[in-house]
Formats: sequence, structure tokens, C-alpha cells
Amino acid sequence: MANRSYSPSDRIIGEIDKIIKILHGPAQAARQSPAASSGRLELPEFERRESARLMRVNHSGEVAAQALYRGQALTAREDSVAAAMRAAADEELDHLAWCEQRLAELGGRKSLLNPLWYLGSFAIGAVAGALGDRTSLGFIAETEKQVEAHLHGHMERLPPADRASRAIVEQMTREEAAHGARAASLGGQALPFPLRSAMRLTSRLMTHGSYWV
Repeated sequence: MANRSYSPSDRIIGEIDKIIKILHGPAQAARQSPAASSGRLELPEFERRESARLMRVNHSGEVAAQALYRGQALTAREDSVAAAMRAAADEELDHLAWCEQRLAELGGRKSLLNPLWYLGSFAIGAVAGALGDRTSLGFIAETEKQVEAHLHGHMERLPPADRASRAIVEQMTREEAAHGARAASLGGQALPFPLRSAMRLTSRLMTHGSYWV
């Protein structure tokens, strides 16, 4: 069967549909949450609030990841790279669903800033893709490297008794590292230091904003 050719208007409608599904959910995971076998413990109120805030940050990060990958897929020059970006976004949907589910269990809410994070990340991804596939893949590799460090920090901050959240973050950390290694293996080039620094600054802005709002 021949592959269908999508017009620009088809692609725009598809992206609008994806935005609605990601921002309003509920996200659907293809795999069972790592938290399923961790058991459930009642947390003290202050620990529950902290876990909820941290998982809200992680959820926002996954919202941004969806937008980033889809923006890069939209402007990728090679079909193989675009397909790899879309496949990575599909894999990250599990992370989005796991964080969303855990956030609800903790009695937390999604960040009110998620639409901003999505639109901003989509624009950044589209620009990165337009700069060339090697730059785009390098951007993914660096992003996943920074996300991995961010998740390690959350492991230190999550309450030890919150085994469910910790199981999710541990699994996400392993898979984010694998995504970054894959992007590098596909030919991603190292980004210049000023760009890496700007990425870290943007990440901190999103982290602090989602923690409180």
C-alpha cells in the first residue's frame, strides 16, 4: 500500500489535534506504570505536597518533550530523521501518562503553564529541525543529557517512602539516557557552549515555574 501524502493543512490539523490530546488528556500509556508494583503508602502531608510538585514538574517536562520532538519532526530534512523523532515522541507518551497518573494519585494538578511550555518547545524544536538534521539530533542528545541530570536531582528530593514516584523517575531516567544515546548515534553533533547554557537557563525557568504554578 502506498504511503499517504499529507498536505500542509493536513499536518496543521494533525498538530492541533495532538496539542489538544496532550494538554487536556488523559494520556494513554502503552506500558504499565513502573509504580504499579511499588505498593501504596500514605505519605505525611508535607511529603505528599513535595512529591506532587516534583511530579508536576516532570509532567510539564514530558509535555515539552512531546512538543520538541513533534516540532523537530515537522521540519526535519530526512524522512528517516522525522520518523525517528515521531517514534521518540510516541515512546515518551508513556512517561507523560505515568506522570499524569501519579500526579492525580498525589492529589496534585497539572501546571497552568503547560500551554506555554508546549508552544515554546514546539517552536524551538521546529527551529532546531530547520537548522539541519545533525544539529537537530545534537539538540535532542543535549536535551536528554540535561533531563537525565534533572531526574537524578529529583531522586534526591523525592521522599524515600514515595516508592511509586521514585519507580517512575528511575525508569524515566534510564529511558531518557537511551534516547540521548540514540540521537548521538544517528549523527547528532555537539552543540556550542552558549547554546547549551541557554538550554539550561530555559530548563530552570520551566522547572521553577511548574513547581509553583
